[in-house]
Order: sequence, then structure tokens, then C-alpha cells
Amino acid sequence: MQVNDLRPGTTFLYEGNIFVVIDQSFSKTGRQQGKVTVKVKNLRTGARVEITFTGGDKVGKAMIERKDMQYLYNDGNEAYLMDTETYEQVQIPMTKLEWESKFLIDGLMIKMAEYDGEILGIALPDKVELTVTSAEAAVKGDTTSGAQKKAVVETGLEIQVPLFVNEGTKVLISTIDGKYSGRA
Repeated sequence: MQVNDLRPGTTFLYEGNIFVVIDQSFSKTGRQQGKVTVKVKNLRTGARVEITFTGGDKVGKAMIERKDMQYLYNDGNEAYLMDTETYEQVQIPMTKLEWESKFLIDGLMIKMAEYDGEILGIALPDKVELTVTSAEAAVKGDTTSGAQKKAVVETGLEIQVPLFVNEGTKVLISTIDGKYSGRA
């Protein structure tokens, strides 16, 4: 595949690694050959880097397979997922799921990214429903617009919530930034 064809969201192979394009730009000056600069995320390590190619370079195309999976549980070291069609179970090291583990509850439906049998990671839904396990008491008289208090949800994630949210309340949390999104 030509580097000129790289667009945000495209996955490709380069120097033994699998990358997904986050941003791409092209520049050409005078008689020089054009340069394609891409900001990419390494799907194996999670590192974000910038790579510059000359206009005629080629990279390998990586076909990433995405499967619907159900999160079952974790034992501290491994997360256990089940394929919803074949009922086959797979394990992913918890070290690959540092951010995602803050939102994983038993039975949650997710998408798993896989390349040639290698599990690259998981994609969560945009929002997840979690139960508040503890919340600070609202301060009487604190009625300023948008007043917030600390709360902890069932996965251990600490968030800021409006004053009316109490222990036992089901709330929606954004998996993108980990913030309160509304009542469930």
C-alpha cells in the first residue's frame, strides 16, 4: 500500500509493528519529493509516535479483525472474555487493559481487536452503566450551579458527580474521559 493512501483509522504494518493512523499530513517543497508525515499509535505497545515517509514509500496493509465479545471476569492478572457466537473463551493480560479495566463489569459487551491470532486490545462502548458504591454527603446550602461531589463506582473508579447522586444510584460514565455522563 502506498503511504499516500494512509488516512486516519487505517491500519498498516511497518518495521514489524502494527500501527493505526491518528493524523496524516503531506508536504512538498520545490523540486523535492513529497513527504507524508503520520501520527500513529502502535497497537502492540500503545505508544504514539510520528513517522515521516517519502512519497514513493510503501507499507504493508494490516487487516484487523474485530469480534463481539462478552467480558466475564478477571483474576488480577488476566481478563477473561467469551466469543458470543462460538462460546470460546480468551484471556488478555490486565497490563494491556489499564484504562479499560476501570469500566469492565461482568457481562459487558465489547469488541476485541485481533491480528493474525494476536489479541491487540479491546474497544469499549462509548458509555457504560455503573453503580455508585460510595458518595460524599452533599453540603447543605451548596447550591451553586453545577456543584459536584466525589463518588466511587463499583469498579473502584473515582468520579465527580452532581449533588443529587447517592450510593446505589446507577450512572452513565464516558469511557473516553472517565467522566459522569448522566443517570442511567
